[in-house]
Amino acid sequence: MHDVWILGGTGRSARAIAAGLLERGIRPVLVGRDAGRLEAAAGGLPTLVAGSVAATADAISRDRPAVVVNTIGPFTETAAPLLRACLPASHYLDLANDLAAVSATLGQDQAFADAGRTAVTGAGFGVTATESVVVKLCEGRPAARRVRVDMVPSLAAEDGVLGDALAGTIVEGLPGVAGGGRYQGRRYRDGRLAPARLAADPIRLTLPDGSVVTTAGMPLGELMAAQRASGAADVLSASSEAPAAPVIRAVLPAATALLNLGPVRAFARRRLAAVRFAARPKPREHSWGHAVVEWPDGSRREGWLRVGEAQAWTGSVPAEVVRRLLDGEGRPGAYTPAALFGPALAEACGGEYQLS
Repeated sequence: MHDVWILGGTGRSARAIAAGLLERGIRPVLVGRDAGRLEAAAGGLPTLVAGSVAATADAISRDRPAVVVNTIGPFTETAAPLLRACLPASHYLDLANDLAAVSATLGQDQAFADAGRTAVTGAGFGVTATESVVVKLCEGRPAARRVRVDMVPSLAAEDGVLGDALAGTIVEGLPGVAGGGRYQGRRYRDGRLAPARLAADPIRLTLPDGSVVTTAGMPLGELMAAQRASGAADVLSASSEAPAAPVIRAVLPAATALLNLGPVRAFARRRLAAVRFAARPKPREHSWGHAVVEWPDGSRREGWLRVGEAQAWTGSVPAEVVRRLLDGEGRPGAYTPAALFGPALAEACGGEYQLS
């Protein structure tokens, strides 16, 4: 039996996680559908060919690896069967950033607690960076009143197409939870998920390095992570990747409403998957997680977490979480990363806080 399996082993995220694990002295198994591509990506690491998510789930149930790392999107489709396959023997970790998938995995808390195993969702840049800042700001404080989190990734792009996994995550996972229309935005109001306009509440943020970005509301996994970390009744999550142009924000509600139609949704997913990106360097030196927290007594704190290139950090965080799970440092149940390991997790992965 091999201890750690990385599913979707030929992808960029899987390769980054494998590198992070090797730095920690852990030799993972890369799992994927194509033997040739796996062999090329593995660099001598062991591999396992599984032709579908169902076949992968069967292999997990049979071989019972200690930790399963799921990098296969859309997580709204892949997480549920893989979570079931992990019980009762394996810990589970994924990189989900869509609100529906994060919510569904956290909903498995009791099942994993009963089995004495740990599920960790949102172990990528967006959820981990913003949640970590909120947890840091809220240490030793009562429940907050209002929170806004902003993720500002700096990503170097590889030449290639968007692909079905990411296209499916965008189309199927936005936002896919109660509290409003199927393709509306979300925020927390009075402690409950409520409708919000996509790309609403734009602000211009001056980063600690002096550069300026615009962020706007997006119903991503960090919304739920920030609410759980702070206890705030009013929470908004925003991203520098949200559409910033006023004309685009104006037509988003009508455009996304069309996704309720099955044929339109399938067409949009196919077209998105085929979009090609040229290689480009990262736009700035660092990626940033940002949070502003307000409390009922009127006090207010702001914080930043500075990390490197977002994709590289999305390799480091899962690798560190896996190491801790193998060392018995986890707790039974389902968690987001900083909820399980606290704000020091981000520092262990090279992050630096700047608080005021």
